[in-house]
Amino acid sequence: MTDTETVRIGTRGSPLALIQAGEVRDRLIAAHPALAAPDAVVIEIIRTTGDRVRDRALAEIGGKGLFTKEIEQALDDDRIDMAVHSMKDVPTWLPDGLVIDCLLPRADPRDALIAGGAASIADLPRRAVVGSASVRRAAQLKRHRPDLEIVLLRGNVDTRLRKLADGEVDATLLALAGLDRLGVTEEVGAVALEPDEMLPAVAQGAIGVECRAGDARARALLAAINDPACATRVACERALLAALDGSCRTPIAGLAVLDDGGGLTLRALVAKLDGSAVHETTRAGAADDALAIGTDTGRELLAIAGPGFLDHLD
Repeated sequence: MTDTETVRIGTRGSPLALIQAGEVRDRLIAAHPALAAPDAVVIEIIRTTGDRVRDRALAEIGGKGLFTKEIEQALDDDRIDMAVHSMKDVPTWLPDGLVIDCLLPRADPRDALIAGGAASIADLPRRAVVGSASVRRAAQLKRHRPDLEIVLLRGNVDTRLRKLADGEVDATLLALAGLDRLGVTEEVGAVALEPDEMLPAVAQGAIGVECRAGDARARALLAAINDPACATRVACERALLAALDGSCRTPIAGLAVLDDGGGLTLRALVAKLDGSAVHETTRAGAADDALAIGTDTGRELLAIAGPGFLDHLD
């Protein structure tokens, strides 16, 4: 790209994805006033396999990379210059030649329960039907309430809320960050669940921007809007995921929190799909050691769980 070339941002086409891409665009323009010119920054919608196939669990059709594969191909083909992702949807390992070194300030990472007035998982009616596509949420729900029936519920936020309103399920869980960005948290009666009740997904609430490793201009533009605190927390959590070789088949949760003194605490768990066994741990250290903390936590969980614990997921 030259200084006069248009910056092309690739994204999925859901309302939430477009809001997130719009936030990246707005932050780029604020940081680089020259990009305020008409058509200096454009958003390109790219439909992914994960968006097209909504009647099966992600694990059955190739994993959460199905939300990023086509967008990353567009990066490889030089059809876009950067790609905006919900970081919880990004596979543990990126394709060669692509990097994510820009994270926006993190939104609230907690999950939200939407259940017609229920204020907690414990408040749900006996044998309530809960819709979710997340094995992490399902395992933790079953841990607290073995009586609950968990059914597959996929689609964007609007689709899931509509199915809930239509009575297809009694309750569902969604990322609070997404509801907040859409401005519907209060409207749908969402109740934030504390990590003690529902530990979030790795990198939940974080927006990442991916680009080609060799694209110096794109990386320079993005450096101006990178949030170091979010980057540190996400790096720690994704190191945990890598150590556990985590995928969408694996009930893994992790949340890294920074304190004012430069310390970082990571809480993490791994579970069986039915919630019958859950292993968790907490580690703390210096924020500068985020990667090591994440890696060591993952190794500790593997040691606690014992050999073969994750084999039932294959």
